[in-house]
Formats: sequence, structure tokens, C-alpha cells
Amino acid sequence: MTKKIIIGLGSCGIASGGMKVKDVLEALVKEKKVDVSLGETGCMGMCYKEPMIEIADDNGRTIYGDVDEKTAQKIFESHIINGKPLMEFVVLSSNSKADGSSEAEWTGGSELNFISRQKRIVLERCGEMNPESIDDALKMDAYKGLEKAVKSMTPEQVIEEVLKSGVKGRGGAGFPTGMKWKFAAGNSADQKYIICNADEGDPGAFMDRSILEGDPHSVIEGLIIGGYAIGATKGYIYARAEYPIAIRRLKIAIKQAEERGYLGDNILGTGLKFHLYIKEGAGAFVCGEETALIESIEGHRGMPRIRPPFPAARGLFDKPSNINNVETFANIGWIIRKGADVFTAFGTEQSKGTKVFALAGKVKRGGLVEIPIGLTVKDVIFDIGGGTKSGKPFKAVQMGGPSGGCIPADKVDTIIDYATLAETGAIMGSGGMIVMDEDNCMVDIARYFLNFTQSESCGKCTFCKIGTRRMLEILERITKGEGEEGDIEKLETLAQQIRINALCGLGQTAPNPVLTTIRYFKDEYTAHIKEKKCPTKQCKALIKFDVSDKCSGCTLCAKKCPVNAISGKVKELHKIDQNKCTKCGICKSICKFDAILVN
Repeated sequence: MTKKIIIGLGSCGIASGGMKVKDVLEALVKEKKVDVSLGETGCMGMCYKEPMIEIADDNGRTIYGDVDEKTAQKIFESHIINGKPLMEFVVLSSNSKADGSSEAEWTGGSELNFISRQKRIVLERCGEMNPESIDDALKMDAYKGLEKAVKSMTPEQVIEEVLKSGVKGRGGAGFPTGMKWKFAAGNSADQKYIICNADEGDPGAFMDRSILEGDPHSVIEGLIIGGYAIGATKGYIYARAEYPIAIRRLKIAIKQAEERGYLGDNILGTGLKFHLYIKEGAGAFVCGEETALIESIEGHRGMPRIRPPFPAARGLFDKPSNINNVETFANIGWIIRKGADVFTAFGTEQSKGTKVFALAGKVKRGGLVEIPIGLTVKDVIFDIGGGTKSGKPFKAVQMGGPSGGCIPADKVDTIIDYATLAETGAIMGSGGMIVMDEDNCMVDIARYFLNFTQSESCGKCTFCKIGTRRMLEILERITKGEGEEGDIEKLETLAQQIRINALCGLGQTAPNPVLTTIRYFKDEYTAHIKEKKCPTKQCKALIKFDVSDKCSGCTLCAKKCPVNAISGKVKELHKIDQNKCTKCGICKSICKFDAILVN
């Protein structure tokens, strides 16, 4: 077979230098005049190893990580020219050939643990195909579910199969997808709409972006099947404009699907009509709420509507509508193609299938993972993620983004499913997992997330707009050492009022990060308020930097201090001017003698 070099060019790969690697490889192929084809793919999942390339030849498949321009030249010389893999950079290897199979059997490499506990359904083609090639997608069974649905199933049978699968909305709320479709199907109208929510706004979340960049056809197929099931002939993908690569590949995929007869006025010769449009959003977090998203598509300011009526009855342009997120739709083609029974073999009694997570924060192996629901937090963070990047003790994980909560280390055996996570005060959410170690201040974490939601409040309801502002003011005082007796109780009271009275789900869940940090890390709040100390030494107003007698007088800290707060002669003890010091921490991070103290 012709040797293939495939370059990972999702956002993570491009940001890490993937395009430079591509340029080098293109030049080498041209210069050496070897029989090698160059291709590209989306995120391979191991974002922490980007840039990545894969080489497929008669011996199988080999994936390399941490590939810069020089490494690319070495790999080309060793593997392509001499036929010898450069083992020090190999992260995965397989004897199977890249023949279009949807799931490789990886047998070697340094990163086997990262994939050993995963089950790829949504991500089955991500990192395996060129996202700009419908032929690649078709070789890996894209649109087979659509063909089965429109040619051998009624809309009612499609909905019944989705209900039977137990798949829940992967956008955060976890409402049964089949039930949602049934509601929309039950309302008659001259026009219905089906909408994909790709307005991914949680800090640290990149699941939807990676799916759209890596396999846009899976989402398109799910939308068409959903449209057929509820009787919608028009669909929208609402994607934030900050996702230019995802949007570009979506546009390419939609055009290709139209040309091949999967979209348009006569889908697969059945007479079924379905047209798909992209709406680029401005990046407002509140537009992740379905009624605010509808308002934005209609050209209005993105603000939630009072419900009822629900979108299934009166949604987009006052017509029956259904909204699910990217990951939910990416499951549908697989479920219809293989059957609900195969899907329900994964998961727990109440939560079926798999879930995609974005592992971020202080984790050793950060990236995109898809696990069968039912694994524990420990399985994901330690077995797949490799534990903390710093090697310091794991402290907590933030799940569910600003609407979620923190799960502490002593609950690391918590099972990941919708009901069990809710018992901890966190939520499954869209799938963000931000890992923290012992150096993280949980009061400051709560302040960070509340600052985000307060800034993103649409301002429509008083409890969210003003309530989160008052909570944020209290948290800011506490982190500055100005906390007072009763502040914790004030936070809890405000939180409960906001949860009960906010108009939309985003407002109702905004206090969750604060409530969970108080619940599990109340001692840190107490230390800030009563002792005016930050136990983790992260809150700048409560710490100061000093130089110990370990100082060798190397002058490095003085040279690197951005505000010239450090003085001292060569080989003499240095001093820090506390009036100038901004507590940026640069001196501590660069000191080779561990001479900088944080008090």
C-alpha cells in the first residue's frame, strides 16, 4: 500500500504548531520524491501530545506525539525512508491497517493507558478520517443510520428506537432525547424546526468544537434523522463564531451532503425534504440556554423566554422546534445503525451509553476522552488522565462548568452518571472536567466561576443579575482578607434565592460552584474570614514574597522581575520591595535555589 502520513489539524494541533509540521512534511515529500500521500484529520484526543502525526503502511499504523519541525524530519527519515519507526516519539501503534475500520486495536506505544478505558461512539471517526472528505466518512459508515431510518423505519419507529436507547441530552440537563422528540412530533404545524446547539461556552470545555472539527457528518446525520422523526424540514446549527475551523468544516460537509443526496429536496430518492443552515453566534454564554438561542436565531438579543410554552409547542419563529446539543446528535446515527440494544450495553441502569469529556486543568494527560457511563471519577482522572500534572495530591475536580460543582478528593470513587453526580452537588453538564491539585484555592475557584456567570448574565431577571453580583462582591471581599462573620451564611441564603427564582437554568445553577466549595471546603472559607489567611497561598491580597538566606545572589530574579521590585548585588542576599511587588510569582518560578518564600 502507499504510505500515508496523516497530520492532526484540530484546533489543538494547529495551536501547537501542526501547520508548520505539515509544511515540513510537504517539502520533504516533494524533495525526496517518495510515494507518500499526505492527509489531515481532526483532534486525535491526546491534546497533550500535539502536534501529532500518524503513519500508515504495510506494517500497520503508528502515531507520533510532540512532533515539531525537527522531529518531523527525523521521523520522515527513519520511518518513511528507512522503514524504521522512531520509537522515542511513538504514542500508539497497531498492526491493523488504516482500511476504514471505525475502531483500531492499538497494541503498543507510551499512551495505551489513555485509550484503554475508553469506548468511542461519538468519537469513532474523529482522528480517523479527513473531516473535509465525505468519502472518508462514508467508508466508516456515515449516513448508514440515515439510510436505514428513511428507507425502512417510520418516524414513530425512529423515535421509539431513540427512546429505547435511553440516550439523554448531552448538553447538561440530561432530559431523555426520545421524549423530547416525541413532544415535538406530537405538535402539528405547517413548518417545524430542529436545532443543534453548538454554542459551547463553559470554561475548559472543547467537546463540541472537537466533534465538529473532527467529524461534522455525524452531527449532520443526527440532525437529518431527528428532522425526519419530528417532521421538521429545516434545521439550524447554532455555532459560536469563535469556532472558525468547525464552521468552515461544517460548511464543507453540508455542501458535500447536498451533492450526494443526503440533504435537500429528495433525500436518498425518498422524496424527504430537509435543508440545513448555520447560524453564527456572538459567543454569549446565555445562548446555550435553548430559548435564548432561539431568540438569537430570530435576530433578537439572546435572552431566555418564560416557559411554558416550551419549544416543542412554540419555538423558533413560533413553530414547534426541537433543540439538542452536538454530542447528542452525534450519537443518533450510531444508535439507528447498530440498534438501541447495542447502545444500552454501555452505561448504568439509569444512564445509558457513553459520555465525552474534556479533561483540562492540572491533569497530566489532558484532552478529549469518551468513556462508558459508569466509570468513576478516579478512573477518568487517574487511569486515563494520569493524575495531576504537577505530581502534587489531587484536590478536586470541577464538573459541569459554571453550572456544575466541585467534587473533592475523598469522593473520587463517585460513579459518573447523571443521578450520582447530582448527589454530590455537581452535574454531568456538557462534559467539562477541570482538575485541581493541592495548590488551588477553592474560595478563589468559586469566585472565578461566579465572576464568569455574573459577567455572562443576560440581565433579564433580578435574582440572577443582582443576586450573583452580591455573591461575587462577598467572595471578592473574602479573597482580599476583608471577609466578615456571617458571610458564608449570606452566600448560602443568596444562593438558595437565586436557585429558586432565576428565570432560566443557567441562572438557577449559577450558585453551584459556591455551594459545593462551601460544602466540601468550608475550612478554607473560615481561614480566609477569621484568620485572614489563604491556606494555599494563592490569594494575592493575603500573601507576600520574601527572600530567604538560601539566596546565592545570582541576580536572576532581579533581572526577571517585571516591576523592578527586587534589588541586591551579585553573590549577596537580595530583597523584595513590598510596595512595588505585584505578587506575580515569577521570582519563585525561576529561582533555582528555592530561595523565594511565600508567607
